[in-house]
Amino acid sequence: MKAIALTLQGTTNRLHQYFQLTKPRVNSLIVFCAVIGMFLATPGMVPWRILFFATIGIALVAGAAAAVNCLIEQKVDALMARTRGRPLPQGEVNSTETLALSLLLGGLGLWLLSAFVNPYTMWLTLATFVGYAVIYTIFLKPNTSQNIVIGGASGAMPPVLGWAAVTGATPGEAWLLFLIIFVWTPPHFWSLALYRTKEYAAAGIPMLPVTHGAEYTRRHVFLYTVGLSLVTLVPFAIGMASWFYLISVVILDTVFLAYAWLVWRRYSDEVAKKSFRWSIMYLALLFAALLIDHYIPY
Repeated sequence: MKAIALTLQGTTNRLHQYFQLTKPRVNSLIVFCAVIGMFLATPGMVPWRILFFATIGIALVAGAAAAVNCLIEQKVDALMARTRGRPLPQGEVNSTETLALSLLLGGLGLWLLSAFVNPYTMWLTLATFVGYAVIYTIFLKPNTSQNIVIGGASGAMPPVLGWAAVTGATPGEAWLLFLIIFVWTPPHFWSLALYRTKEYAAAGIPMLPVTHGAEYTRRHVFLYTVGLSLVTLVPFAIGMASWFYLISVVILDTVFLAYAWLVWRRYSDEVAKKSFRWSIMYLALLFAALLIDHYIPY
């Protein structure tokens, strides 16, 4: 019995390490935004078959992309306090296992999307995978201070994928959701980079505060947040959302702008940490407000 218990414990631990390779906290926000995109694409209920298979398929491919990112960046991750506890730097799993996991998850996810959702969503999801796992991780992140800005395109795709899953098309409203996440990404990541600057510099990653300095980065955190506040008013302006969303987003933007102003003018690492944490909550609440507003009868 003891041998069986030890075997089960070892198997459970290994599965947990595989799960960590998929970056579940990041993945949960990705899937959440994709699901909101599905609901916003239709005036009624999303068909259960589409909702189930699109959610699972997108989650699997996102997990595969995260695993590839961990595989490529394992040496860099080992140099940074934020990431050195990941399974690869810790030696809990090896490169072969990580690659196999990514192929399995990615292949299964793309097949589910093609077979049970629609080919358009599958191809868009594959392009998103390539954008993050290859273009961003291999070419952009180690070579340009604009890595987050350009690479943010792949991270902004989830609501577009969700919209495509339901309608087989990606109209302007879907790309507006893309634009919101795209503009949100720089102040989100640069807040993190500001209080992790020494780690990025030691790892040789040309994040903006490493290449252009803290003052330049803090100013651009504020400027991008101003731009984000303007972009998030567009759904109301074009009739995509109504008063509940407008009131909600004004409150959310006001808080984000306050943090961004403090990052710029009253900087401390603690302020940057709070701004980073708020940015995650901000995006989740904004998309939740869009969803609630979508189903409020006016």
